[in-house]
Amino acid sequence: QVQLVESGGTVVQPGGSLTLSCVLSEVTLDQYTMGWFRQVSGKEREGVSCLSNSHDTTYYADSVQGRFTISSHNARNTVYLQMNNLRPEDTANYYCAAENSSILCTPKSTHHFDPDYWASWGQGTQVTVSS
Repeated sequence: QVQLVESGGTVVQPGGSLTLSCVLSEVTLDQYTMGWFRQVSGKEREGVSCLSNSHDTTYYADSVQGRFTISSHNARNTVYLQMNNLRPEDTANYYCAAENSSILCTPKSTHHFDPDYWASWGQGTQVTVSS
């Protein structure tokens, strides 16, 4: 059973930067495709970024392209989301997700930002962008 624990959420001013972390346990990172999603209360969960299980392919939502970067550290079994130039509309609860798939988050799939295709989730970490 994959366990995911996110951290790093806080209050940050517009234009600021923040890095979220997601630590995996019970499995090794190189077996899993990893994703970051976010959700605002009352709205659907939306995909932000994903990293293929081979760690050579990434995708980003249009709204964060050029500002956010997903990365991983295999020895730490951790995936990160570096967020730069944050905007008030980035305010949300951010969730880490994992899926044992070699197709998701590759050109072979169009579902990498569909939450229904991800089996394991963390508890979320709140990011608030406000002055």
